[in-house]
Amino acid sequence: MLDWLEYRKELGGRISEIGKLSPDTIAGYMTLSKAGQKTNHLDAKTRELIGLAVAVTTRCDGCITVHTGEALKHGATKEEITEALGVAIALNAGAALVYSARVMDALEQHSKA
Repeated sequence: MLDWLEYRKELGGRISEIGKLSPDTIAGYMTLSKAGQKTNHLDAKTRELIGLAVAVTTRCDGCITVHTGEALKHGATKEEITEALGVAIALNAGAALVYSARVMDALEQHSKA
């Protein structure tokens, strides 16, 4: 599987490059990304758990590494992450199960960091 921590660094570099070439694209993304924080109807941990479930169903490795790290930062447990993955698996069956294994791999590496 991936070196999730290194991948996150490399991804950040490429996204920074996109930001220099198209700053409004990144600004628009950041506006969408921070919208939930402004209303705060869900706490940060819950938003990250939802992010992980969506990351699995959309098969977004970048989303997996970012939201795994953020979920842990906001106090999510391995059990809570696994339950969120269960929701994704129920909705996306086999493909979600394979990508859930990727999240578990990312979780192990992030936890050791």
